[in-house]
Amino acid sequence: MSTPPSLEERLRTALDARARLISARDLSPARPPTGRAWGTRRIRRVVSAVAVTAAAAAAVAFLLLSRPPESDRPAPPARDPRTPAPATSVPVSTTGPPTRPSPTSSPSPPSWTADPSVAR
Repeated sequence: MSTPPSLEERLRTALDARARLISARDLSPARPPTGRAWGTRRIRRVVSAVAVTAAAAAAVAFLLLSRPPESDRPAPPARDPRTPAPATSVPVSTTGPPTRPSPTSSPSPPSWTADPSVAR
């Protein structure tokens, strides 16, 4: 009684037979595609690149043009709501020489104020 060939021997013979079917000509590089298909691929690539560029330009233009102009000004400094706002109106007289208002003492801010612009 003969023993059947082992799995490894069968795989080796199958791969050897398959390798004998391939010649040196089969191993040469394939020619690039020609004709209409190659032109269509190039056109699709160019059109998609142009579309992406146009979309990016539109997004940048939208972001730059949609900002309101007052967003460039800095926000005014915050004030403590418990301290009264200083009086800024000065009476103006239309007759006589200009006079300067007399200095008045303003209420001092609380000692816990962390605003560096407030003079102590």
